[in-house]
Amino acid sequence: MKFKQIAAIVLLSAATTFATMWGYQRYAKQDTYVYQNDNNDSGKIPANYADFKGLTNAPADFVPAANAAIPATVHIKTKATRTASNNLPRRSPFGDLFDMDLDDVFGDRMRSVPQMASGSGAIISEDGYIVTNNHVVEGADEINVTLNNKKSFKAKLVAADPSSDLAVIKVEAKGLPFLIYGNSDEVKVGQWVLAVGYPLTLETTVTAGIVSAKGRTLDINSRQSRTPVESFIQTDAAVNPGNSGGPLINTDGKLIGINSAIASPTGAYAGYSFTIPVNIVKKIVADLMKHGTVQRAYLGIEYPRENLSDEVKEQNGIKEGEGVYVLNARTEGAAAAAGIKKGDIITKINGVPVVSGADMVGQIATYRPGDKVNISYKRDGKEQTTAVTLRNATGSTDIVRTSVLDKLGAELETLSKEDAKSLGVAGGVVIKGISGKGALSKVRVQEGYVIVKADGKEVKTVDEFRKVLESAGSSVKVEGMYPGYEGIYPIVIPMNNAN
Repeated sequence: MKFKQIAAIVLLSAATTFATMWGYQRYAKQDTYVYQNDNNDSGKIPANYADFKGLTNAPADFVPAANAAIPATVHIKTKATRTASNNLPRRSPFGDLFDMDLDDVFGDRMRSVPQMASGSGAIISEDGYIVTNNHVVEGADEINVTLNNKKSFKAKLVAADPSSDLAVIKVEAKGLPFLIYGNSDEVKVGQWVLAVGYPLTLETTVTAGIVSAKGRTLDINSRQSRTPVESFIQTDAAVNPGNSGGPLINTDGKLIGINSAIASPTGAYAGYSFTIPVNIVKKIVADLMKHGTVQRAYLGIEYPRENLSDEVKEQNGIKEGEGVYVLNARTEGAAAAAGIKKGDIITKINGVPVVSGADMVGQIATYRPGDKVNISYKRDGKEQTTAVTLRNATGSTDIVRTSVLDKLGAELETLSKEDAKSLGVAGGVVIKGISGKGALSKVRVQEGYVIVKADGKEVKTVDEFRKVLESAGSSVKVEGMYPGYEGIYPIVIPMNNAN
């Protein structure tokens, strides 16, 4: 009897041990290595993550995360040729006395001035797609990418979005290491993060810090867009000039943002850096790669851009941190169509709390026109939730496509027959206005300039001009005149990176 009891105990122990080992192999170990992300649907693990196990419960060790990110972070160097010219109309004091080329007297009006710049980028696919900042590659005639292993490639611009300060470039390569997308909604204030890049022309550099705030807005993207999108992650990881476009990663080695700006009185690191959340990045990157432009969704409301006075808050029953106060719901907008109106306080978008305008912008930026989202809002102290179908800027859910003319940042008009006759030309295109944000802002040209030729071809209408631009390379030479002034004034418009 005693022998049977001992045998039973031994068998039970063996069975328990076997079950424990099988369970560990089946569940615990498998979870360590399986990644499913938007840019890695196959579940394939990049070679740079092969030995990655994360932090688990050990003291903070950033080596695995750094080892995963460094090979997928690139150095971007750009060359832009700026045209410095005196290409504005002027009258010669000798013009009525004798006929001569004024350039022989005053010098060549067109001078090419090369400008060099550098930044960083994050590889997001094994076939060479790279995300970086728009301001890193804006206006570049030449983009060069160098990997951590010193291999260099020529890159081409796929598309860019000045509103969010993001751009996608492409190199012709296969089997590249790449970063896996994380989830910026899960990022917490106080967690460790790493910034990777090529600051101050140094080689690959990794710095560590913590997330010090979320949903920050600096209004810096308004410098390059009339519709800025800002909802930055703020960190105290050291970021300097040259880090722009580089990745911010978590301790799991996943991409949680693209470094974009620093707050500094000197232009160098002074304590805070700002990162575009990856949930915004991956949506905008997908739009740029598929459509060439961002499919931007709008709620169609007006809200306070700055802190309201205590008096206004008291009058409207607004409490600090409660949500986003609706100053106006535009009649043609998505919010108004769903029943949201002035005085409502938006508190959540698809269950994610929003306590500021930047929070709300950041959440809406991850959706497209036509997407349905649940908006929670307070009215008369009671919280309600309604389904809202987001719309584009025109109030519809149609796909938005851009024309090459949009990249000029100008209002164009076909020259009237009467004006063409008075100028002695068969036709032309008049620049009626310049926004200061597009390609024409990069050259010296004034409103009223009449384009008569582009790339040596006569253009008599806006449509003819558009066709020439569509077949143009990185730049297009335009010839035109100013009514009331003599002579033809040539300009070179950079088109490679016009936005």
